[in-house]
Amino acid sequence: MPSLITDRNVRIIEVGPRDGLQNEKVSVATEVKAQFVRDLVAAGLREIEVTSFVHPKWVPQLADAGELLDLVLEPEGGRFSVLVPNEKGLDRAIEKRVGAIAVFTAASEEFVRRNINMSIAESLEVFGRVIDRYRSEVPTGFVRGYLSTVVECPFAGKVEPGIVADLTAKLLEMGCDEVSLGETIGVAVPSEVIEVAKVVEQVTNHSKVVWHFHDTRGTAIANVGAMLERGYRSFDSSAGGLGGCPYAPGAGGNLATEDLVYFAERNGMVTGSDLALIAAASLPVLEALGRPMMAKSQLAVRAACTSP
Repeated sequence: MPSLITDRNVRIIEVGPRDGLQNEKVSVATEVKAQFVRDLVAAGLREIEVTSFVHPKWVPQLADAGELLDLVLEPEGGRFSVLVPNEKGLDRAIEKRVGAIAVFTAASEEFVRRNINMSIAESLEVFGRVIDRYRSEVPTGFVRGYLSTVVECPFAGKVEPGIVADLTAKLLEMGCDEVSLGETIGVAVPSEVIEVAKVVEQVTNHSKVVWHFHDTRGTAIANVGAMLERGYRSFDSSAGGLGGCPYAPGAGGNLATEDLVYFAERNGMVTGSDLALIAAASLPVLEALGRPMMAKSQLAVRAACTSP
């Protein structure tokens, strides 16, 4: 059954600086990234995934992770996080005294194999060690688990909701404080997301789940609406819609933070952020990449401003 949560506050986890940039081939200067993070904080966003301690060979765009963290100041009452792919990455996170980390797996064996060259079970074993070490070194630290392909895999097709629920439960049992459920390729419509949610709700409560939607086919906001109606209040998003979908070149990727804020606040929710400032924050990065603004709410504003 849908939750009876009446809380009007929507929690936004901004993933643009990491997830939005990681697949971009054009290098963005570290200072531009740092100013991006600062501007997002100034716009009222309190939780930001700043970067990843991944090997530079695999993600050159994030080779400056340590330097970037030195240039930004975590907001009071907020949280900066980094993605940690393995124990070597954890070493760097601990060295920087990062207050929150994220680990990654997927509900599709083929997807995990192609992305991190492991099975799902092997990835859980690695991340179990990462979480245990992080907990011992940073007792007050926060741990997020990413679970991708919760509806469909680009390589193996439809994913069974029961697999998603089982892995969500395992990640929480391993010590994750929450699990971000990723609709990775942007194909799902609300009925499919609801099907997943119903099964996940059998193993955990709403407060432990974050939804991560892609807007590849224009369905992200509809899915957000469906999850808001079920009582969920936490969502990942990316300023400017940064982060194109690698499986649909030229199409939209991550749900734009601007669109999430517009939709939530238009529906009477509270985000605590400034829509115009978020849009302004993403512009220098989009310009550096040579990419257009992907937030539909902002495209509409610009069109209205330039109409005869």
